[in-house]
Amino acid sequence: MSWYNKLKQYFPVEEMKSQEHMETLLKEKSDVYYKDEGEHHVLMYAEFKSFLFIDYVYVSSNARGQGLGHKLIEKMKAKGKPIILEVEPVDYEETDTAKRLHFYQREGFKHAQSIGYTRRSLATNEENQMEILYWSPDDASEEEIYEQMKRMYEEIHTYKDSEFYGKSYQPVDEVLTLNENRETDDILKDLKRS
Repeated sequence: MSWYNKLKQYFPVEEMKSQEHMETLLKEKSDVYYKDEGEHHVLMYAEFKSFLFIDYVYVSSNARGQGLGHKLIEKMKAKGKPIILEVEPVDYEETDTAKRLHFYQREGFKHAQSIGYTRRSLATNEENQMEILYWSPDDASEEEIYEQMKRMYEEIHTYKDSEFYGKSYQPVDEVLTLNENRETDDILKDLKRS
């Protein structure tokens, strides 16, 4: 199975970029956008001068629980930059969401509670709310994470979007918000033990 099909099988349609979009990023943004692929994993990420963004991480079901995800995150942490990623809010009907959050919690990620992130899916035309998690070697502020997330959104998520999807994603200021008084609980702190 191709790396793209592995991702497509695992991630919801509203979170997936098209294969053409990802292949174009790998080719035209090869100084920033990377694929780390092995027999049991696919890791798509963007590396900027001051931070990393994990776009997709997939570990095959028969390799889960063997430390592969941990090794991939350690490889990213070794670069010594803040790491940012998007996650779905926990859905107890869909056990993978809680497992993913437990994994990132064990890896030392924090929930950026002041950052709101809602983007309309070009695939389904529905609002898709995500939460931002981050790990930082030097205790970056959520404001710094917000600024880095904005840059990533404009350079990666919306790169040539109208060319690939026939329409554009919303502008970054409609999608990402920073509000210290945002009413949200820490999704990592409130995880039910499973």
